[in-house]
Amino acid sequence: MSTHLARKVYADQVLLTGWGSHGDGVSHTVLAAWPKHHSLYTSHRGVYHPLLLAETIRQALTVLSHTVHGIPLDHRLGWETFDTSIVTAALSTRPDHGTVRLTITHTEVERRRRGSARLAAQIMITRDDEPLGIARVRYIAHPPAIYDRLRGVHADARAAVARSLPLGPALDPSVRGDQTPLEHAVLTPLGEPHRWQLRVDVTNRIFFDHDHDHVPGFVLLEAAAQAAHAESGALETLPTAFDARFLRYVELDSPCLIESVPVRRKELGIITTLVTGRQNGQEVFSIRVSATERT
Repeated sequence: MSTHLARKVYADQVLLTGWGSHGDGVSHTVLAAWPKHHSLYTSHRGVYHPLLLAETIRQALTVLSHTVHGIPLDHRLGWETFDTSIVTAALSTRPDHGTVRLTITHTEVERRRRGSARLAAQIMITRDDEPLGIARVRYIAHPPAIYDRLRGVHADARAAVARSLPLGPALDPSVRGDQTPLEHAVLTPLGEPHRWQLRVDVTNRIFFDHDHDHVPGFVLLEAAAQAAHAESGALETLPTAFDARFLRYVELDSPCLIESVPVRRKELGIITTLVTGRQNGQEVFSIRVSATERT
């Protein structure tokens, strides 16, 4: 799969291997191969982190947006909502890459004046024919002229990266309980319970394969996973579901405060945490994370 269709610069970050149509005009299959080892996505326990599935979904929708739905490559894509539920038993690493299959049905493709579009997709995911998860995503595409007008002074990605805040101390230890290196920490402790500052390293090649004018939604999902782990207090946690709402663009040059609230703890070691972000006095995202705990 070409890097430009997946919106990647580095070929080793592309997870997709191909795609095909079901012939009905709305449903398509996208195939992916996951790396055997990865500093962010694999753990010492031989388990893939669910955010690898989130990145696979992002790449798949990007490719179909361009190849099937005619969204030009210069349009800017952005998630509005991302909901997923994951079968963690299918996340174990294996000797071979295996095949991840995404069956994607676009339930809504709304064309707007001047070139914008709003799309909605339902996704069924298997791995080597075993159920892996389901997802629902709503996202929008804007042509450059409209996007630049919406973003104003923040529209230039290179300038936005240059204005990014200096890095604060990394959340430590263990970040999310799977020996993730501190270079991937996206939270800075504030010395207060349930509160952190978003920590955005624009030189991190996984989070910023190329310059962005705002914090990518994937980084916000990672922040929610790390906050839920910190809230848990368990030795290890593994997210089983994300219910995310992205309300506003999160800017790189202004502090974003992260707050978490434990919503529900089940006896079988599952915790649900509501994680919200606020920037410049406004709520910018809300993500509910469910995770299994290992004490």
